[in-house]
Amino acid sequence: MEVFRIGLVGCGRISDIYLKNCKQFEDLDVVACASLNLEESRAQAAQWGIPKACTPDEIYTDPEIDCVLNLTIPAAHAEVSRNALNAGMHVYSEKPFVTDLAEGREILDLAAKKGLLVGNAPDTFLGGRWQTVRKLIDQGVIGAPTGVSAFVPTRGTERHNPNPDFYYQLGGGPLLDLGPYYLTAMVFFLGSISRVAGLSRRTFDQRMIENGPREGFIMPVEVDTHCLSLIEFESGVIGQMMMSFDVWDSETPRFEIYGENGTICVPDPDPVHGANIFQGDIWVRTRETARWTHQPRPTGRDHWQVAENTHGYNYDARGLGLLDLAHAARAKRAPRASGEMAYHVYEVMDAMLKSPEAGRFVDIASRCARPEPLSENFPTSEA
Repeated sequence: MEVFRIGLVGCGRISDIYLKNCKQFEDLDVVACASLNLEESRAQAAQWGIPKACTPDEIYTDPEIDCVLNLTIPAAHAEVSRNALNAGMHVYSEKPFVTDLAEGREILDLAAKKGLLVGNAPDTFLGGRWQTVRKLIDQGVIGAPTGVSAFVPTRGTERHNPNPDFYYQLGGGPLLDLGPYYLTAMVFFLGSISRVAGLSRRTFDQRMIENGPREGFIMPVEVDTHCLSLIEFESGVIGQMMMSFDVWDSETPRFEIYGENGTICVPDPDPVHGANIFQGDIWVRTRETARWTHQPRPTGRDHWQVAENTHGYNYDARGLGLLDLAHAARAKRAPRASGEMAYHVYEVMDAMLKSPEAGRFVDIASRCARPEPLSENFPTSEA
């Protein structure tokens, strides 16, 4: 396919891994990068060999750009996405999709009107670990799914991030920061969510940065930092979830799927970055095995014939969703990490946060397509 030309808006810390991977994806070419801080843009352009460092406005007026990669802070996601779409460009954003439900619907409607695609992180579900889980479910290894649980107990971001302020402002908090990884995986495995209930609390009104040049700086906390949720899927599967910045440590398994005949357990080997990984261990226990079995295994080693992942994305492959969006644009199909799924996940999280005030379960109005697994030998197989 033709090279898909990318304009990056937002040159902060997260942009490094995207730029590293985009260099490895032959179908993508980052031709410009922009930030409100022009020196920051120039530094990223020099480091990664990007031809043009500029302002965001210059990105939107560049006729050579096919798609904007939106890596701004959450509060700016909607504005950047609107600007890209109004400029006639596809857009792929970091999570969360938006910080306001009405803005999310406006973006999807605008994209549909203009015939453009919207994609959104997380794309971790496209990695080898999560694709193997989907394969196990589709092959019926644990029977029909009945339940799911996700637990991410962390002590927040101020111990490892030198500028963690936005995690505790509008658009931040553990649910909006960590929840998309797990809820997106749940939708990929189990389909749309029909209703949720939640409880949450703000344990501390202030938090202190514990690393870097601003160590000792006191930040205000504007969002709830310990969130519990109950989830019901359209299929009838039920689930539970905890996302927290207030827990020192835990031995709780991070992600499990329960079926009529077995359990899939996805442990979290990295307590800080585990939610972000594309690769890692999977454990399966069924009625027949009566013990935990490590996955993936080569074809023929077990009675359910689970093959090794063949697409090779068993590393931190952030940007894989952007690569899929590029192929989707050429093939005139929906991207797997779609704006519609990101909107659905955001509506779910928004409802979880509103549920305590409502004092009841909150129905979810939106639905989204369950993404297809990533094809073997992607992207060659979808060229």
